[in-house]
Amino acid sequence: MQNIPRVGVGVFVWKDGKFLMGQRIGKHGQGSWSVPGGWLEYQESFETCAKREIAEETGMETTNVRFMALTNNIFEDEDIHSLTVWLESDWVSGEPTILEPDKFIKQEWHTFKDLPSPLFMPWVPLKEVRPDLFL
Repeated sequence: MQNIPRVGVGVFVWKDGKFLMGQRIGKHGQGSWSVPGGWLEYQESFETCAKREIAEETGMETTNVRFMALTNNIFEDEDIHSLTVWLESDWVSGEPTILEPDKFIKQEWHTFKDLPSPLFMPWVPLKEVRPDLFL
């Protein structure tokens, strides 16, 4: 990989006071939990990326995509430097379905009070920049 930081997007999909999380598989974050998301594509807006990733990974449709936070992430073991644009959105339709079984093995609804473990590494800086979420 080139020594250029990549831009990732993580999206909290809210439904009935909870957000969807998935347990990751594959080499990047193996076994950890996070919200749906992925790499921003060339000339793609954050909102478009969020909706695309949610649809690709879960089959759900969302609306009202909005900014939550920005984190700087360095995965030393994987030689990856990324920025995560954390967004939130509201569920419109669809039930969570694992449509990319090479990326997720499980999906569950959670709150900040009942987070699964272990969390994907970018959650560490998220807690630092948005401690109010975890109160």
